[in-house]
Amino acid sequence: MTTILRNLATGRVARWYGANPLHLLACVGAFSLAGYAALRFVPANPLGVAAWFVGGALGHDLLLLPLYSLADRSVAVVVRRRAPKATRTLWLNHVRVPAALSALAFAVFFPLILRLPRNLEGVTGRPPPDYFGRWLLLTGVLFAGSAFLLACRLRLSRLRRRGSDSPARQDEVLDA
Repeated sequence: MTTILRNLATGRVARWYGANPLHLLACVGAFSLAGYAALRFVPANPLGVAAWFVGGALGHDLLLLPLYSLADRSVAVVVRRRAPKATRTLWLNHVRVPAALSALAFAVFFPLILRLPRNLEGVTGRPPPDYFGRWLLLTGVLFAGSAFLLACRLRLSRLRRRGSDSPARQDEVLDA
């Protein structure tokens, strides 16, 4: 045990492994969790797990990857033409993050958003809520919040640039 701690302290593990030891610990934990899940689910329904795994891989690689790559390239072309060169990555990331979070919410709740369980009212005894409207509201809030953060960051960068141009200007910005 002391050898391991000494190796961690001297950085030998990082040189041997090629990354931070916390990365190794996270990978071991993730693989342990995946192994536990495989032990629990595969014996109960091996064919179903295999079909889900293959379907997920094919669905992602053949359908989702081309779609979100096309969407990302389209946004990148628009940003490249409109945004100043210094802030292009900033603009792209302020579109990518809310789009990814909205897509994740849609992926998790798509049966309810698309009203696929037709008998939901019969099961619950209540009319189903408007999940589509809620998802649209969530998407709008994500993009509005991202736009607000982008505007704040751009404003701060302009103030910093002006402040670095002249020392007298910096005092005016601080007084305002």
